[in-house]
Amino acid sequence: MGDLLVCVPGQRLCLSNDSNLPGPGTFEKNGYIYSKLAGSVNIITDEKDTTKTIVVNGTTEQSIVPAPGDIVTAMVTTVNQRFCKCIMKCIGDVVLSRPYRGVLRKEDVRATEKDRVELYKCFRVGDIILARVLPMTEAHTYSLSTAENELGVVVAHSPEGISMVPISWTEMQCPKTLTKEFRKVAKVVPEQIAQESKNS
Repeated sequence: MGDLLVCVPGQRLCLSNDSNLPGPGTFEKNGYIYSKLAGSVNIITDEKDTTKTIVVNGTTEQSIVPAPGDIVTAMVTTVNQRFCKCIMKCIGDVVLSRPYRGVLRKEDVRATEKDRVELYKCFRVGDIILARVLPMTEAHTYSLSTAENELGVVVAHSPEGISMVPISWTEMQCPKTLTKEFRKVAKVVPEQIAQESKNS
C-alpha cells in the first residue's frame, strides 16, 4: 500500500493485525480495516513498536453519498421521451458537498399506468423534485424514482419565472398569469394544514 491512496466509503484498505491498527476515519471488520469516508489514506508509523495506524482524512467534512432508499432533492437538467437527467443537491436534509447525477426513467415516474407516462407532462428543465434512489444497476449512474405520492415536483417556475402552485396531483398553476402546466406533483402537506386537520 502506498503512502497516499484515495478511497471511498466501505473500501477495504488492509489486514487488521498487531502491526496495522484502525485509526480515525476507518473501522475494523472480519480482520480487515475499511474506510468510513471518501478521502485520502495516511499511514502513521510508530517508530518504537513498528505499528502502523491507518487513518482516512475526508476530502470534505461531509462525505455522504447517495444510497439506495435515500430521498434526494434534485434539479431536472434534461427531459426527453425516455428519461429525465437530474443533479442531486441534497440527501434528506443534508446539502451535498458535490452534486451527483441521477437518471429518472419513464417507467419509474409513477406506480400505476407506467406505459401512459409522458415525461414532458411530468417534469420540465429547472424543476426541483423529490425522488428516491433505486439500487444501482450500473456504475456511476444513480437511478431515481418518483413512484410514490410524496415524490415528484416540489418547486416549478412558470415561463415568467414565478413559482407555481400545485392545484392537483397532475397540474401546477402560475398565480400571476393563471397558466396551468402539467407536472407529476409531490404530495407535500404543509405542516400548518396538517395541524389544522388534526385539530378539526
